[in-house]
Amino acid sequence: MSASLPQRALTRHHRTRLMQIWRSAGWPCQDAVEIELLAAGLVWLQVSHEGREQLRLTDAAIALLADARRQGLRSATLHDRIEHRFAQQHLLPQGRIVWRELMLRAALEEEAAKPEDAAAPPVDAPASDMLWADESQLPVPLRRAARRVWRVARPDLFSVRNTSVPRYLQPQVHEVKASRADLLSDLRHRAKRLAYQWLSEECHYVFPAGIAEPEELPEEFGVWVMHGDVDDTPRFELLRAARHAHCSLPFTVWMALCKATPLARDEDLRHAQGQLGSERDDDDTALG
Repeated sequence: MSASLPQRALTRHHRTRLMQIWRSAGWPCQDAVEIELLAAGLVWLQVSHEGREQLRLTDAAIALLADARRQGLRSATLHDRIEHRFAQQHLLPQGRIVWRELMLRAALEEEAAKPEDAAAPPVDAPASDMLWADESQLPVPLRRAARRVWRVARPDLFSVRNTSVPRYLQPQVHEVKASRADLLSDLRHRAKRLAYQWLSEECHYVFPAGIAEPEELPEEFGVWVMHGDVDDTPRFELLRAARHAHCSLPFTVWMALCKATPLARDEDLRHAQGQLGSERDDDDTALG
């Protein structure tokens, strides 16, 4: 680390810029932050044969980002660490695309949403000055909408299969609970569970072993339990499979997925670090 930017002076803004360079094509911004990163030896400027300039992260920058990620994982809550472990051990190795804590809208029948959502307005409900005298005279789409309310759901883990065939997506929701109190609180909200079921084909609970028995949970939900320490090498066991129901992702969910960033495997970062070193050697040889 250069004296011009000691590690203690590295701000979150610098780390954010490093991550942006890592995730982009590396086009230079040519601002003060970039100057500091170049002077600190965290990025290097690559010039192609055509004269195009691109920024590349050095090994020191990759190690710094990896260390910041490890520190962030250690400081995360038990709930967050279980989420991360389960996604890394079971969902991502299956080739699934995984998102954490997405905010998705689910349509529920008005009766099912009560009492906690009883005050929510129906979607696309007709205005009070509509010509129809009662709901039975409305067109079918409006009759259906008038009986529904929208609820915002925020599943801990939402995933789909990596496929280009819509019917093979198999969207899944995994709800993580770190304590029995957290689980019991969740079970009180039927509308929340119905929203998860509306958004996916399978719903699962994930929690440490001993918190609850499968018989205590809704039978349509799958049950995963974690054995061992989450910060060591925990083992996840499927105690009960989820009930499968076909689900077609609505357009609003697709839009939310397009705007969100899925999780990456930890191994990908380590592999990229090795690739970066070999690619830089090849570039130096070509430019030399």
